[in-house]
Amino acid sequence: MAQATQTASGAVRTAAGPGRRRSAWQTLKRDRQLWIMILPAIVVILLFNYVPMYGIQLAFRDYDFTKGLTGGEWRGLYYFRQFIDSYMFADIMRNTVTISLATILLGFPAPIILALILNQVRWKRGKKMLQTVVYMPHFISIVVLVGLLNVLLSPNTGIVGYLLRSMGYEINLLASTSAFVPVYVLSDIWQHCGWNSIIYLAALSTVDPQLYDSAKIDGAGKWQTMRHIDLPAIAPTIIILFILSMGGVLTTGFEKIFLMQNTLNLPVSEVISTYVYKIGILSNQFSYSAAIGLFNTVINFFFLFVTNQIARRVSNISLW
Repeated sequence: MAQATQTASGAVRTAAGPGRRRSAWQTLKRDRQLWIMILPAIVVILLFNYVPMYGIQLAFRDYDFTKGLTGGEWRGLYYFRQFIDSYMFADIMRNTVTISLATILLGFPAPIILALILNQVRWKRGKKMLQTVVYMPHFISIVVLVGLLNVLLSPNTGIVGYLLRSMGYEINLLASTSAFVPVYVLSDIWQHCGWNSIIYLAALSTVDPQLYDSAKIDGAGKWQTMRHIDLPAIAPTIIILFILSMGGVLTTGFEKIFLMQNTLNLPVSEVISTYVYKIGILSNQFSYSAAIGLFNTVINFFFLFVTNQIARRVSNISLW
């Protein structure tokens, strides 16, 4: 009897395996038009995101133009140790972590708060106009934005510089080591806060309007409505986006920081991305810069993994 049962179960498993394979093939065949539509995107991702990973080995070799990526002498972790032992390591890591954490701590909640406020606006025409106004800065290029900062914050001709001078403060905000991080973070929030709030507004649009009616009948105010209805509705979106943001905790905006840099604020503005550019492109130390970039990527992945694990245990929401 036991042998018959085992034989039957084995037959079921044997039959289920090809069945599942046939089902997957049938699903692929059924959705072939959709796969054909996304095929160009898949090819682009493979070519520009996965194929270049072959060059990671450059971080472990001495790069030689005549021998290519795989022909240089194997150096192991030499360039990683060189970066960690460098006198610039502590300053670069401190600057990168400071700017990244300040951007996350101040910039991440900003679009959430803005979305909650916009969601409470009941005047539809005014709401659309307000949304358009807060979205527009996102489309300003980094070069133009830094140019605006140079004009507005100039101590001699800028409006902000003039106001500070009239109050008795003689300070150049773009050249001050103490003002660089606040200027960078606040300008980044101003530029991207409105655009980043779109995804939260989309999540809020799925809330059942009857919940707002019930809360209004129960006498709930706007603050209580946001706390007990809006925030729980967008909590999964907040958690997922926070996990993704932690995956780039050491990846600060290269273009903006590089354009804002000058000899006076360099002690607080030199970060990993700008240092890699100067070492790799300007100094032709390709293996050294590749090692620094790989080190940065590994640290980012560690933060992403840890944050994902914590979120999964605490809220049962995670990327994987």
